[in-house]
Amino acid sequence: MHRLRTVRSRILIGTCLSLAAAVPTAAYAGDLTGTVTDATDTRALQGAQLRIVELNRVAEADRDGTFRFADVPAGTYTLEARYVGAEPRTQTITVPESGNVTAKVILGTDDSILVIGQSANQASALSRQKAADGVESVLTRDAVGQFPDQNVAESLRRLPGVNILNDQGEGRFVSVRGLDPELNATSVNGVRLPAPESDVRSVALDVISSDSIESIEVKKSLTPDMDADTIGASIEIHTTSAFERRKNLLTAKIEGSYNDYSEKLTPKGSIDFAQRLGDNVGVSGGISYYQRKFETDNVEADGWNEDDGQITTEEVNYRDYDVERKRLSANLNFDFRLGSSTKLYARGLYSQFDDQEYRRETSLKLEDAGEVTGDGADLVYSDADGELQVQRSLKDRFERQRIRSLTLGGETDSDGWHAKYSVSYAKSTERENGSIDPANFEQSFEDNGLLLGLDFADPRRPLYTVGGDAGAIADFSDPDAYELDSIQVTGLSDAQDEEWGAKLDLAREFAMSNGTFTVQAGAKGRWRDKSYNLETQYWEMDDLTLADFVGSQTYRLTDISPVPDKKSVRAFFNANRDGFELNEFDSIFDSNVEDYSVSEDVMAGYLLGRWDSDTLRVIGGVRYEHTKNDIRANTVTVVTEDGELSDGSIADDDTVDSIVPNQFKRSYGDWLPSLTIRWEPQQNLVLRAATSKSLVRPKLSKLAPRFSIEQNEDGEREGEFGNPDLKPYEAWNFDAGVEYYLPNNGALSAGIFYKDIKNFIVDTNLEDAGEYNGIAFDEATIPINGDSAKIWGLELSYTQALRFLPSPLDGFLVNANYTYTDATGDVPTDGDITDLRKINLPAASKHTFNAALGYEKGPISLRLAGTYRSKYLDELGDTAEEDRIIDNHFQLDLSAKYDVTKQVQVFYEWVNINNAKYYAYNNVGARQNLLQFEQYKWTMKFGARVKF
Repeated sequence: MHRLRTVRSRILIGTCLSLAAAVPTAAYAGDLTGTVTDATDTRALQGAQLRIVELNRVAEADRDGTFRFADVPAGTYTLEARYVGAEPRTQTITVPESGNVTAKVILGTDDSILVIGQSANQASALSRQKAADGVESVLTRDAVGQFPDQNVAESLRRLPGVNILNDQGEGRFVSVRGLDPELNATSVNGVRLPAPESDVRSVALDVISSDSIESIEVKKSLTPDMDADTIGASIEIHTTSAFERRKNLLTAKIEGSYNDYSEKLTPKGSIDFAQRLGDNVGVSGGISYYQRKFETDNVEADGWNEDDGQITTEEVNYRDYDVERKRLSANLNFDFRLGSSTKLYARGLYSQFDDQEYRRETSLKLEDAGEVTGDGADLVYSDADGELQVQRSLKDRFERQRIRSLTLGGETDSDGWHAKYSVSYAKSTERENGSIDPANFEQSFEDNGLLLGLDFADPRRPLYTVGGDAGAIADFSDPDAYELDSIQVTGLSDAQDEEWGAKLDLAREFAMSNGTFTVQAGAKGRWRDKSYNLETQYWEMDDLTLADFVGSQTYRLTDISPVPDKKSVRAFFNANRDGFELNEFDSIFDSNVEDYSVSEDVMAGYLLGRWDSDTLRVIGGVRYEHTKNDIRANTVTVVTEDGELSDGSIADDDTVDSIVPNQFKRSYGDWLPSLTIRWEPQQNLVLRAATSKSLVRPKLSKLAPRFSIEQNEDGEREGEFGNPDLKPYEAWNFDAGVEYYLPNNGALSAGIFYKDIKNFIVDTNLEDAGEYNGIAFDEATIPINGDSAKIWGLELSYTQALRFLPSPLDGFLVNANYTYTDATGDVPTDGDITDLRKINLPAASKHTFNAALGYEKGPISLRLAGTYRSKYLDELGDTAEEDRIIDNHFQLDLSAKYDVTKQVQVFYEWVNINNAKYYAYNNVGARQNLLQFEQYKWTMKFGARVKF
């Protein structure tokens, strides 16, 4: 069947090319080519629109400012150039009877308004947005520098419909239109980035420094020549090219960063360059380094229950984080021109993200308390006829993530033919080696007269008190009373994700009497391998207590002492490893149940037709993607003490009964049509509509057949299963919008979007006996495909440079955007797949709002920016009241810059001015109950940028 479809596709492509070749055309003389630059001849103006007025033909300037009109009849024409923020310009062009003609177009004035500063960045982004085929938002390199953002994820949150999911107060994953980051795809220089983490597809963009990029395009609608593996957006990151600038560039930036919590000053620096090595060879690149030390105060609770109106929790954890993060990013790019028809390039990117985390924790384990008194705001737990456990622990984890990508490619124009081609390689890794995660010291109180009180007067920050018998109170705070339970060592946590790719696009352009028709076809192959290998050990030693390792806290919410010292546990373990005893059961189980490997090969082909005139652009076609998987993992069976082993004997202790490798193979294909319409009925008014079918393949970790079964002494079996039969998300997407480009560098836009998603994926708990892949169970947790989900929403955006105001108010700029998203689906209720409940899709915020007020005049540049997103569902519970909800988030940031000279600029940035916090909760008992609270305080940065 697959072979038949391939044959049909080839016949279809060949037929369309033959028909296109038969379109009657006149004899044409040659090509009109040229470049578009600013008046200072400093920068190429990508996105500038060129129009041959008499022929109704249009073209857009490429990233190096070049443009081309193929097969232009001999004659004299008016060439019109438009760029947001600049006055339109026309010039007369004469095409001779034979040969080609070259034009140089200059826009703007000599005041550099199209080159540097907030206005220039705004004009560049709006011009590229206006020239785009579909719905797209653009963030340019210099625009990133207008905000105090620490990585690419934080830079992206400034765009319409974009918000971010934070980790330790830093932006990490990107959500577009309120949708789960898993529904986005990320590319660098045309290469799909694999994910460093073992359990996701989405790329955590905090790995990439914002200093390493030239621009970021967030494409929210698809055309057939694009990879179709996205429902939220395709996030396309581009690094620099020497041909984007007309003059050589060398800049250096150095800054210091100070966090109010850690009271530490840490460095950041970068160097960027672009150098022409001749008219046809250029090299560009840069390197940046950022070290940041900060602290986080965290409190978490779990196991919320309601009984006769009393709402209680089973565990409260107070966590004191000291974190050091280092980012090293580098990129190097070569560009070549072979004559006037061929451009070649090589682009490389390397990013490394080191995360050293120390976490001291005091945990109150209250599940087995004998008696609980009080109400929800003031509870007292007693150890009378029960047990209270207190645990003091340390996490000492070092994790390194790396992303590398290399792309070799080019494009060739010849006699109306246009070819683009590339080969690529990308690899992402995440590695731990020797982390202490964690070391636990525990003490149990049973009928010792201990009372633990919890005061929820501030429900986000519960405080505990210790009461009861004097001896029990003394033991609670005595480090010598806490015995070492175990030290868990991550010997190796190695996630690797690697992808090779090759792509070819071939287009033939036909000049018509009132526009241009293009037939384009292409093919792409992607070969991906992802694996995860975990080796973990649990070590134990008698006669060790917390007193041997006691340290001090930096926690500010309450007193959680005694706590372990940050570094002494590792030092002691490394020096005395021979004295520790290995817990073989836990070590063998954890080291085998997590491992997996998945290969994913995607072969794609497409055919499209494109019509371009000065007012109308239509792109329609179909893409076919065939996916093949080879998936491997282990089936691990555990028999608890006194249970029957597979050989018929009885287990003396918890035992790993068997570890059996398994393998699954599968393949499937998808036809993915799309249609995009761009209509410009009058200058500066653009209407767009687009529809497409797309897919998002399941997380590779969800596909992995990691089957874990625990059988107790009664023969009851509880399982956790991966699902190699998961179907990909499938979606029909619709977008419509209107954009009006204002005089003096501004734009108003409004758009609506609708998505109908099939086969979205959720984890479900099955509580009835059954069988999965030949494995019997009494209870099981399995990821499954849900029914369908509907998403619709509205995007509004306003951007304006207020030059029409009297001086000095004419230096103000405003930027505001708002997105409303309604994303709902049906999932099983309490493990019953026949009883569905409606939910908001995970990570889907209903409201997203970004606003910035800038001021730029003379040497001064100021920018105050605020970002807001409403609450969203983070994790599903068995019931709606047990769902984990992340509360709304609003953050305010400030940046200020002053040009001391044309070459030297000093700057100051203030991040998280309002001390925005992180809060997660559930709704057990029809009230908000703490699941996680964190605060980080503000960070200030200051430094200088020098141009040579």
